[in-house]
Amino acid sequence: MTPENLRYTKDHEWIRIEGDRGTIGITDHAQKQLGDVVFLELPEKGRALASGETFGTVESVKAVSELLCPVSGEVIESNAALVKAPEEVNSDPYGQGWMIVIRLSKPEEVEALMDARGYDALVTAEGQ
Repeated sequence: MTPENLRYTKDHEWIRIEGDRGTIGITDHAQKQLGDVVFLELPEKGRALASGETFGTVESVKAVSELLCPVSGEVIESNAALVKAPEEVNSDPYGQGWMIVIRLSKPEEVEALMDARGYDALVTAEGQ
């Protein structure tokens, strides 16, 4: 079930908006495609990111993938616990598997992201 309270990218990242903050992770679909996550590289606090810019990498038993920022902003927190226990991405991608929190610099960019229905349609279309 795709959470309704998030926005999504075509690259399978999600963002939860709370005021001027955005918590970012990868979707359940993405973690299933990757398989068992074994390593994460996340950015340092204070790093400025543009929409679509790589903010880190996720390594699984199958592949290494870049993580792309859904919107522009400054990293205000990285999930250090996740780096130590990357398997949380697989077991709880929308909860303890969050990756970074940013302070939005261009909140209007959120409007370009998909809602849950749009994301589900994308995943369905990719599966065909």
